Amino acid sequence: MRRALISVSNKEGAVDFAQGLEKLGYEIISTGGTYNTLKDAGVNVVKVADVTGFPEILDGRVKTLHPKVHGGILARRSGEHLQQLKENKIIPIDIVAVNLYPFRETVSKEGVTLEEAIENIDIGGPAMIRSAAKNYQDVIVIVKPDNYKLVLEELENRGDLSLELRLKLAWEAFTHTACYDAVISSYLAGLSDSGSFGDDFFVLAGEKVYDLRYGENPHQKAWFYKNMLPSTGLPDAKQLNGKELSYNNIIDTQAAWELVKEFEQAACVIIKHTNPCGAAVAETLDKAFERAFAGDPVSAFGGIIAFNREVDFKTAQKVAEPFMEVVIAPGYQEDALECLKAKKNLRVLALPVAKGARLQVKSVDGGFVVQENDRAEIDFNNLQAVTEVAPAPEQLKDLAFAWKVVKHVKSNAIVVVKDGMTVGVGAGQMNRVGAAAIALEQAAEKSEGAVMASDAFFPFKDTVEAAARYGIKAIIQPGGSIRDQESIDECNKHGIAMVFTGIRHFKH
Repeated sequence: MRRALISVSNKEGAVDFAQGLEKLGYEIISTGGTYNTLKDAGVNVVKVADVTGFPEILDGRVKTLHPKVHGGILARRSGEHLQQLKENKIIPIDIVAVNLYPFRETVSKEGVTLEEAIENIDIGGPAMIRSAAKNYQDVIVIVKPDNYKLVLEELENRGDLSLELRLKLAWEAFTHTACYDAVISSYLAGLSDSGSFGDDFFVLAGEKVYDLRYGENPHQKAWFYKNMLPSTGLPDAKQLNGKELSYNNIIDTQAAWELVKEFEQAACVIIKHTNPCGAAVAETLDKAFERAFAGDPVSAFGGIIAFNREVDFKTAQKVAEPFMEVVIAPGYQEDALECLKAKKNLRVLALPVAKGARLQVKSVDGGFVVQENDRAEIDFNNLQAVTEVAPAPEQLKDLAFAWKVVKHVKSNAIVVVKDGMTVGVGAGQMNRVGAAAIALEQAAEKSEGAVMASDAFFPFKDTVEAAARYGIKAIIQPGGSIRDQESIDECNKHGIAMVFTGIRHFKH
């Protein structure tokens, strides 16, 4: 007699699968809610408790952890194993269709308690899946409802599954349990603010959102995955218009979203190749867009736009004029969305403003590095000038704005700001003077009376000298160089105010 054990949290397709197996001569055994679902559908199903001769105990915590279950799954179908099954009156189990308690869905709910989370950690399910996957040559293991139809067709047409398909199902099974455990590990680690990360081992699990057409370049394959731990990020954005995001769209949109969330006032950020080519705040969103675009209209062409407010019709009209790749915002007024949809290729995304991920992971050959995201903040109201002249109140506002922007520019980074908008950005240069030259040349006459931000300290006074030539009136930088006094003296010489933050913002 052939046996199939079906015990699933996700019951999609389970009835049809069980009925198909019955027609092929399989006896169906099951547990709990799955047993009731199959029985109600007319499947001649047997309780696992009747197979084991032992009742479910401990509120269902123990029901399948029994030799008559695991012996039936793990036994090789030859020699001594079959003899031991016969001696112990154990019937082999040939198919295991199991998926697990909805732990991730449970911990995603508002106000879920630790006790509720713990009770949704599946024990018997992973044990059966792993047993079946280990013995894949003799046992068919299925964790994805999508595979029910394929398995039935193979059994109906060929009478068995190829070894290649059995191995693929086993791989899916081990991946399923590995991701499940990774989510539990990450959830428990996240309960503590200290000591939970940076351990000897780090686990990361992802669920595919969709295949990407290609990666950074057409000859590279790429895929978009969502972190399986409950969180709110770019994979959760609702796409309201346009084609699927490309690899580069995703990376650039993330950069834009992270920066625009820095601001309380209505803000717009335009990103090109992960660097801001324009950023501005204003009293209204449409003005913020105008000013951000004006910061560098040449680079902004084909860029990524991010807003920190719901987009209104007036703003949408202005956004729809130039060619842009993506716009992302917390929401859109109905007429604004219709206006943007007129640009059929413009990708329009809606995503609630929420705190970003705690950790950042980057790959290297053979491994990856993990760090906390850069969440360092400073109190701009208590910044002390290190120069003879202090920043005026309006200059202090611009310094605060510039400091938030430079944090999101690739190092070496220099940002020039005037009246709440970027007028010059120097990104990713091998030396700070080169970054300053790019930013100041771009700003040109707009640099007169503007402020400057640097992501790291000035090792020499040459950056201050360049700033003075262009009329910069205030500078914000971390400080900490052994030649700080040299830069301070040069500022004093030109009447430039300078403040130190004590914090740097390297971005590689």
